[in-house]
Amino acid sequence: MKRLGVISTMVWDTIHGRDPKEKPVEEWGGIAYGLAALEAALPPDWELVPLIKVGQDLAPKANEFLRALSRRSAAARFVEVPDPNMRITLHYESLSRRCEDLSGGMPVWTWAELGPMVRDLDAIYVNFISGVEMSLETTTLLRQGFAGPLYADLHSLFLTIEPDSRRLPRPLHDAPHWLRCFDVVQLNEDEMELLGPDPMEVAAMALGQGVRLLVVTLGERGAVYFATEPFHLLAGSDAVARWTTHPTPLAGGPIHTALVAPETVLHEGDTTGCGDVFGAALLAQLLQGMSIEPAIRAANSFAQRNVTGRGATNLQYHLRGEIAST
Repeated sequence: MKRLGVISTMVWDTIHGRDPKEKPVEEWGGIAYGLAALEAALPPDWELVPLIKVGQDLAPKANEFLRALSRRSAAARFVEVPDPNMRITLHYESLSRRCEDLSGGMPVWTWAELGPMVRDLDAIYVNFISGVEMSLETTTLLRQGFAGPLYADLHSLFLTIEPDSRRLPRPLHDAPHWLRCFDVVQLNEDEMELLGPDPMEVAAMALGQGVRLLVVTLGERGAVYFATEPFHLLAGSDAVARWTTHPTPLAGGPIHTALVAPETVLHEGDTTGCGDVFGAALLAQLLQGMSIEPAIRAANSFAQRNVTGRGATNLQYHLRGEIAST
């Protein structure tokens, strides 16, 4: 079995306004959506290895969620810490727009902690849910110390925490240094704009740092990608082996780009976790050797299916079109 490490944060969500007729909903959020999507989409010869810290207050509930995933490594557990678990209150203003209030949070990973835990992994998926999972120093050491594919959703690196606990957008400090740590980078269009006004210039900068594939999610319009020529050669059964040979940064070479729209567009439903489901599903397709555009189409389909679901618990069954196990 190949092993996919997952570095991220389990969040307890309180959601207001998802359905104006209903009371606020409390449920798992954050990487719970990504874990459910990986459970549904990973190739059969892969298993999950969570590198995720949870607060002592919610550790039993978090491990109950993990035990419901059959694709996890047999001995997998979240790492329990004495701090209160991260909690986010979401206030939806529209189907795709929301504001967030944060409380709690996990201590950051250090390289001394992570280094021994990634030695036997074949690929790593990093989803910055809190934005403080790792420092730039630790992330750089992860890139230097791990030869396999590194996929990152940089989402919350673009958020700052205000004194009143609101999370608001901000530019990413040291963006080139963050980007050079990953093979595949996922952003949404607001985050792309925070990197610069010209998408092609931003893409050229990212690919110039060694990113092989930059994917920008556009909500109901799908996703646009920017890729280097060598990435098109990665499809096939030895996709992971080929990812381990890191190219020199792009220097004025061609950039391949296209918009990949979803087959259907849903105007009602719950968009919570769609970006996390999209990214996890995209990585799962790439790990089995699918080329870029078919992989993004499949990820779009998973994200669309998530819109018709409710919450991350047992989401894997919904994403596969199955009835949840009892």
